[in-house]
Amino acid sequence: MMGSGSKSSPSSVLEGLHGVKIVHKFPCNKEKTLHASDFDLSTAEASEIGGNLSLPLQRIWQQRPPCLRPVRCNLRGDQSIMETIANVLTSLPFIFLGFQAPRKNMSSALYANSLIGVGVASTLYHCSRGEVRKYFRWADYTAIAATTVCLSRALREENPKLLMAASVLLLPFQPFMVSAVHTGMMEVAFVKRASTNPGLRTAHSMHTMSSILGGLLFVADDYFPETPYIHAAWHLAAALGVHTCNSLLN
Repeated sequence: MMGSGSKSSPSSVLEGLHGVKIVHKFPCNKEKTLHASDFDLSTAEASEIGGNLSLPLQRIWQQRPPCLRPVRCNLRGDQSIMETIANVLTSLPFIFLGFQAPRKNMSSALYANSLIGVGVASTLYHCSRGEVRKYFRWADYTAIAATTVCLSRALREENPKLLMAASVLLLPFQPFMVSAVHTGMMEVAFVKRASTNPGLRTAHSMHTMSSILGGLLFVADDYFPETPYIHAAWHLAAALGVHTCNSLLN
């Protein structure tokens, strides 16, 4: 019998009853807080898609297919100030070609403006240094791919809408793949028109030679990055190829 002055808690009273067991801590009282580390996500990867997204969406984004991952930018080149000057000077013809390209309709005007964008993006990349350089390199790749899409559209208005939509979607992630698809479509159109229009045969022959030379220089630039002025030579070959393509829009 407890005196009136004794203190007792409800749990101590109940513990004296037969068959009653008190659990002082309930493991389910608080929900476990999940962190990015629970899903094997690094801080950089988690922040890549924004901190406001839920973790399931972060996990889905991390497991996205390679076609939706940003291109790995090649930052080699520009070994000296003279090479940088050469690369900048040989980027300027794209701006000139953009101003000279026909602007007969909206599609051809977009293509002409995209050529100017290529020259500007290339110039900014070769002038840049440090961390920002990789972003300008990505912009350079993306601008080139956008130009091929615009040219394909200008040459053939009836391009499938699904193809054009997919190209725009993949443009920031896979510019090389987009460029390859639309360059191939342009080459087919060039061959067809040159076969029926004798006035385009000389331009097509120059285009073929410049394309082969540009491809060889592009590969050489990747395999021999320390060899100076290969990239500048590729700029010139590509500019010649673009010049011949402009004849298709006249």
